[in-house]
Amino acid sequence: MDVASRIKKLPPYLFAEIEKKVEKIRNQGKEVIDLGIGDPDLPTPEFIIDRLCLEAKKADNHRYPSYRGLSAFRKAAASWYEKRFGVTLNPDREVVSLIGSKEGIAHFAWCIVDPGDIVLASDPGYPVYKTSTMLAGGIPLELPLLKKNQFLPDFTSFPDSVLKRTKLIFINYPNNPTGATVDHRFFREIVHLAHDYDFVIAHDLAYSEVSYDGYNAPSIFEVDGAREVAVEFHSLSKTFNMTGWRVGFAVGNEKLIEALGRVKTNIDSGIFNAIQWSGVEALGRTQEVLDWIHPIYTRRRNLVFEALQACGFEVEKPRASFYIWVPVPTGYTSMSFAEHLLERTGVVVTPGTGFGQYGEGYIRISLTSPEEILAKAMEKIQNEL
Repeated sequence: MDVASRIKKLPPYLFAEIEKKVEKIRNQGKEVIDLGIGDPDLPTPEFIIDRLCLEAKKADNHRYPSYRGLSAFRKAAASWYEKRFGVTLNPDREVVSLIGSKEGIAHFAWCIVDPGDIVLASDPGYPVYKTSTMLAGGIPLELPLLKKNQFLPDFTSFPDSVLKRTKLIFINYPNNPTGATVDHRFFREIVHLAHDYDFVIAHDLAYSEVSYDGYNAPSIFEVDGAREVAVEFHSLSKTFNMTGWRVGFAVGNEKLIEALGRVKTNIDSGIFNAIQWSGVEALGRTQEVLDWIHPIYTRRRNLVFEALQACGFEVEKPRASFYIWVPVPTGYTSMSFAEHLLERTGVVVTPGTGFGQYGEGYIRISLTSPEEILAKAMEKIQNEL
């Protein structure tokens, strides 16, 4: 018996491989501090949990949910977009619910890409951009994000012959893993390019609400012409500490949203209605949550940034996301330094190559641990260097 060739081409998922190494260290009786995966340690706000408990007791919510998502959830998403970005959306035609934004991103390539089509995927970037392209039969090409360009793509590095064959581009700002941010000018440039070369933009906006120092991440739909060429993915996971709840949504071009919904009707049965009602509650009370989490993440960012600077790392203080992108010391690769830290200190970090070839030379540190744990991890690293 053999598996399909498309499965053979898929690389092992990075975090699954890291888990194996961590388990080995734990089995040796060593303490492990995990700063690898970006999974918020803060609990889901109580008012969201209360809404879940209320809705879970209603018999009507126990049946199959709508494929597109509850009308109330889609309206809540549209209302949040209007309040947050000043963008008006039709909840019936321009919004679709997702079982977490990862699910939507993974399925979106199937809506756009035919075998042999080129997809430009941010590198370093979320691995799902490339793997979903491969599963759809497309050809993923790296869209390099380099420090010299402030981790923004340089489209002039691609010849016309490539851009003319490109069907889809995956971008993500605020960026995971680099923490890079953009302004409206960047979106105007890429939207103009999409119109010129007739490609679709998939913008992953999962980290829009985790920001610092007064920075507010923009939506691509705040610029003219985006609605004709783009879809934007958002998740409740990071803002509301709901990673395990698996709830998100996509918004944008009506034709593209309809195509994504059509794929979903053939694959899943939607999100449990009680969770969608919890999402309605969350989206309607966003500011309460931000007033709580922003000071916490700001203190964590400052603690780790200052500790890394004291160790001699040439790090930049991110304006958004809960990651710090750290150049590795001379003489190490991303993987060898991550393994060195794990073996010598028990601190888990993510090697940059897990996000693509242009992640070489970096590690990613997640801020999703309490301050005392972060301080302990930084002390262990400082003592080792």
